[in-house]
Amino acid sequence: MNRLQMFTIPYDAMLIDLMRIAIAYLLALPIGWNREHEAHTAGIRTFPIVAVASCGLAMVGTSIEGATPETYSRILQGLVTGIGFIGGGAILKEHGSVSGTATAASVWSIGIVGAAVGFGMYHIAAALTLINFLTLKLLAPLKVEPPRPAEPKDI
Repeated sequence: MNRLQMFTIPYDAMLIDLMRIAIAYLLALPIGWNREHEAHTAGIRTFPIVAVASCGLAMVGTSIEGATPETYSRILQGLVTGIGFIGGGAILKEHGSVSGTATAASVWSIGIVGAAVGFGMYHIAAALTLINFLTLKLLAPLKVEPPRPAEPKDI
């Protein structure tokens, strides 16, 4: 390889990578919009960022020369751990009630959507996005809110 070949940019591969990132971003928007609209802790900014970062990590992982299935497994393990940490921050406990679990689960799901896009598994990404969005929209009316304990009164 000569010095000029080192700096040759594979525009076709770069375009495919950018399209994958855009797809991950677009798939995350409906979930982020729903969480933002419902005034949850993570929303329209968090979800696309998680999706594109997960997609990028998966794409970087697939570009590792000599990668094995164990390599991909380790990438996914790290990704799931990191996303779990972010999602855990969405869960709030106050006055004996817990909130944010659907948002946390959605953050985790959208990370997997991004990874699926990054690995080229668009059908899985689309299915996960659709299921997540429909679950948040259609099952919300069925959610039963637990009664909140009464606030202590001043004596």
